[in-house]
Amino acid sequence: MKVAVVMGSDSDFPILKPAVDLLHQFNVETEVIVASAHRTPGKVRDLVSSAEERGVGAFISAAGAAAHLGGVIASYTTLPVIGVPINATPLNGMDALLSTVQMPSGIPVATMAINGAKNAAIFAVEMFAISDDNLKKALKEYRAKMVEEVEAKAAKVAAQLEK
Repeated sequence: MKVAVVMGSDSDFPILKPAVDLLHQFNVETEVIVASAHRTPGKVRDLVSSAEERGVGAFISAAGAAAHLGGVIASYTTLPVIGVPINATPLNGMDALLSTVQMPSGIPVATMAINGAKNAAIFAVEMFAISDDNLKKALKEYRAKMVEEVEAKAAKVAAQLEK
């Protein structure tokens, strides 16, 4: 299965690149698409309507300001949609967060933190790992590596305190 990473504008890509990189690290195939809920609604409808035929198992959507992209995607599919609100306005992403998280009952969008694309990738991998033992093992190894990294940082701080 693959993850379709959909962004409302090319300016969102720097926020989403770490998610795409992380999905590739877990050997999860991606499609990266620029499509606007408001400016190219037909493109969004078509890409979502044909997603399962292309092997898409989940969407990560990212948009700033009104940030309706995740909700529009969710309205056309029963596949999981993970929304990443983007900090793109003087409201520091709060407008995008509220637009993404405040979905009507029955059309959910799992919402990450503002600019939280990396967690969106992890969440997609976790969903796929439910039925993929290799991904489950890779997630456990990823978490173990995080523990090692934190312990190394703790040791570094402790060594500085001893000086």
